[in-house]
Amino acid sequence: MGAQANDGKSLTVQVDGVVYERLPIKTRLVVRDDDIVQVVSEYAASVVRDGDILFVTEKIIGITQGRAYPIDEIVPRKLATTLSKYVTKTSHGIGLGMPETMEMALRECGTPRILLAAAVAAVSKALGRRGDFYRIAGPKARAIDGPTKNTIPPYDSHVVLGPARPDGVATDIARALGGSLTVSVVDINDFGGNILGSTDKTTNKLVLQVLKDNPLGQDHQSTPLGVIRRTG
Repeated sequence: MGAQANDGKSLTVQVDGVVYERLPIKTRLVVRDDDIVQVVSEYAASVVRDGDILFVTEKIIGITQGRAYPIDEIVPRKLATTLSKYVTKTSHGIGLGMPETMEMALRECGTPRILLAAAVAAVSKALGRRGDFYRIAGPKARAIDGPTKNTIPPYDSHVVLGPARPDGVATDIARALGGSLTVSVVDINDFGGNILGSTDKTTNKLVLQVLKDNPLGQDHQSTPLGVIRRTG
């Protein structure tokens, strides 16, 4: 398939004594108005087997749904600029730490929810606790991707929102591929991950355990899909 694990990480992992493969699937550049079901079918149909879990990153779905916005078309309000200053920035992604991504969080989640999340986070951070902002703001805020230098152009200058109807998209993909497999819509990074949609929610915990070290290249590697396969 021509793809390699991210940062030299193994393409196999053991969970509860069972070994699983994490197989990357390389695709072409996906753009707005591509049919996500057709794209996934084109690249995954020859790879998946019955019993596999096919995971699709949330970003590729959001892009096909027209939920990628050029930075220069987003006009942040003053509140977004202020709140973004208090977001911790890391080397793995800017998150909501820039006015444009915070502006989109305010639009997606609503101003009251983001203000509540910020207020609680300010108090809990002073007490040495982290993670309350995204816990309260919710998965829509967590799934917002800001531009980074390692992102494939043109999305290195876009803000991409999480996908609409992720459960429905997972179901559509599973029906198109047929057979007995699970489809999960995932948001995975170096700090952990979340399952945004799935055709079988009983597999959510396993998927997070198998992918928790962010094993697949998600920048210039063009591997927004992958397969989890039990080897024994």
